[in-house]
Amino acid sequence: MNNGSIYKRKHNRSISLAAALTIAVIQAHAQEQQRIVVSIPDRTLTLFQSGRAVKTWDIAVGKPSTPSPQGELKIISRIKNPTWYSAGKIVGPGPGNPVGTRWLGLSKKGYGIHGTNQPDSIGKAASHGCIRMRNRDVEELFELVEAGATVEFKTVELTGF
Repeated sequence: MNNGSIYKRKHNRSISLAAALTIAVIQAHAQEQQRIVVSIPDRTLTLFQSGRAVKTWDIAVGKPSTPSPQGELKIISRIKNPTWYSAGKIVGPGPGNPVGTRWLGLSKKGYGIHGTNQPDSIGKAASHGCIRMRNRDVEELFELVEAGATVEFKTVELTGF
């Protein structure tokens, strides 16, 4: 097929291969423009939009026996008022929920960025590997970030923010 070929899109609209590729590149670029950098030693999470730091929040990270992941992951799910499941226990939405009011699921199974019912843990290495935020902070982040955003975990102290 050549660039003049016609493809069918949603709603039976025809577009050229060049237009389809352009749309795909724009969508991929839009997702990559959102980046979250988690600094494990600084215990901070910074949201970047188009390369610019938008906001930094204090967080709790994984304790030494259950560390936070390393490397680069993606946000793959977004859930308001999640239910928490663990070893046969189920806790529905509400003040007793260990993951608080929001869940941003990561591309490594079982890991996420979430709220907490233990706000005193913020600033500490206290979680089972997830990134904990105060509920009001994760609610703010939830409204700003989309599925597909990159989450980069740093294991050295960051400066210059």
